[in-house]
Amino acid sequence: MRQRLPVVVAALWWGSLSTIGFLVVPMLFANLPSPSLAGNMAAKLFAAQTWVAVVCCLVLLALSRPRNAVAQYPWAQAAMLFILGGLLLALLNQFGVAPRIVARQDLRLWHSVGTVMYALQWCCALAVFWQTLRHHNVTAGVAVASVDA
Repeated sequence: MRQRLPVVVAALWWGSLSTIGFLVVPMLFANLPSPSLAGNMAAKLFAAQTWVAVVCCLVLLALSRPRNAVAQYPWAQAAMLFILGGLLLALLNQFGVAPRIVARQDLRLWHSVGTVMYALQWCCALAVFWQTLRHHNVTAGVAVASVDA
């Protein structure tokens, strides 16, 4: 089970970003009576998403190496830059960009910056998911091949 956990956590991170950013928030703006109401709700959802991302990244970092080992697992070596990048993007978006959007400071600029950062975080999460899945499948394939032999 511990070998599968990085794949599950990466899937949760990427899936939650996809669901909130590409399904739920657009539906808010399409269905709520005012853009202001939709924007306020979207801000709360994006804040909750930030904490999902932070927890997922911290769990991935904690799982990145065996206990009492110096070397990381192969999936972690391949994904570490994306984990740290996604974590940084999530925090910068929440604490740097979101307050400016809520304060309506140069709304067009900060909304664009936030959207680009969210998309980059989505790409980081996808890369982490891809690497954990790829390395898990390689490990599982080796385990299956050795059982068959």
